[in-house]
Amino acid sequence: MKVTRREFLKLTAAASGSLLIPASSAKAATEWPVFPLHKKVKEAATICPYCSCGCGLIIATGPDGHIINAEGDPDNPHNRGALDPKSISVRQLSQNPLRLKKPLYRAPGSDKFVEVEWDWAITEIAKRIKATRDATFERTVTVGDKTVTVNRTRAIAFLGGAANNSEECYLAVKLARALGLVYIEHQARI
Repeated sequence: MKVTRREFLKLTAAASGSLLIPASSAKAATEWPVFPLHKKVKEAATICPYCSCGCGLIIATGPDGHIINAEGDPDNPHNRGALDPKSISVRQLSQNPLRLKKPLYRAPGSDKFVEVEWDWAITEIAKRIKATRDATFERTVTVGDKTVTVNRTRAIAFLGGAANNSEECYLAVKLARALGLVYIEHQARI
């Protein structure tokens, strides 16, 4: 059988077109059940929250937002993909049944902690920071016969932690400086 070039192209187009037409798609959908083979997982690079080394992690989260896997980040210069036992157990941060879900408050003179709502705790912290700052704020100090503007309070301190990333540290220090804090420190330096 001799096929010309034109007939070959027609047959190829017809065969390709027939593959695009679903064979009774409604019937096929009921006959063949579809099973999801993989969970929808999102991955993000972050740092280990335990010590101040800054080891890189790749965290995989499931559809519910909980951590389902943690691996070392091979591109991180601190650990090059290796993890210590605490870093490997970072999954427990979001899945441990003993994890606190609400803030605990211990009233002055009390020996018991009480669960409180987040709104109350944040409002109370803000009130106490403002009251302490207003009571202890120094606008100027006199050094010899000269008056120097300082705009500071030495009654409040800020301590950063290893779990803070660069963006969180930037915002926290901006807030601390705006409040006039003098004592700003980080866990890694203590």
